[in-house]
Amino acid sequence: MTLEILTSDSLSDTRHGFFTRRGGASSGVYAGLNCGHGSTDQTEIVTINRNRVADAMGVSAEHLAGVNQVHSADVITITEPSRDKPKADALVTKTPGIALSVLTADCQPVLFADSKAGVIGAAHAGWRGALDGVLEATVDAMEALGAARERITAVIGPCISQRAYEVGPEFFEDFLAEDPAFDRFFVQGQGDRLLFDLPGFGLSRLRNAGVAHAEWTRHCTYSDPERFYSYRRTTHAKEADYGRLISVITL
Repeated sequence: MTLEILTSDSLSDTRHGFFTRRGGASSGVYAGLNCGHGSTDQTEIVTINRNRVADAMGVSAEHLAGVNQVHSADVITITEPSRDKPKADALVTKTPGIALSVLTADCQPVLFADSKAGVIGAAHAGWRGALDGVLEATVDAMEALGAARERITAVIGPCISQRAYEVGPEFFEDFLAEDPAFDRFFVQGQGDRLLFDLPGFGLSRLRNAGVAHAEWTRHCTYSDPERFYSYRRTTHAKEADYGRLISVITL
């Protein structure tokens, strides 16, 4: 099966893609394009999958940059290929030929570009990172490389949608403690449960950061098991582990 790559016209000046799970070499619960070495999938199979992604992006595997994601607001500036994967949740570069990548399985993968300045970024934004400011920090790091926020386009890829993201009252209280206006990203669920709008929250943070354009591809990872991995779906199904989707951008 060939790779399935979702793209956005808003990022057409870059080579980029939100890869689905289709077209990979993994099997079992990982069936498809599992690109996460943090999973317990076979290391050599994950490497094959990542090589396929690099090929699709027109770069060598050594130029596919990533980070050790820890749900932080930390951003790394990449200037040259490296095997190191520092702890962070976003990357930025202005170096042609380097492909920035993030891994997700319900969290938001966000790709950024200021094509005029030749600066790109990629962020992994779960609820914790988004609340702590990883999206704004990515915009700041791009500005430090010469981007202008009023030219930056940001696209949120496949992530968990509100109808599938049930949370408890403590989660809700964490957001209200930060800003009471954040209650608009929640609707009532069953009993004391609420439903949280992660991509809506991400779009709001991006727009408040002053980017020129922000959008979500409107794909829900939880509700489409044929195309996407989902940590939450795996948890509900009591499966042992789950694959990781990859999203990539290069100049």
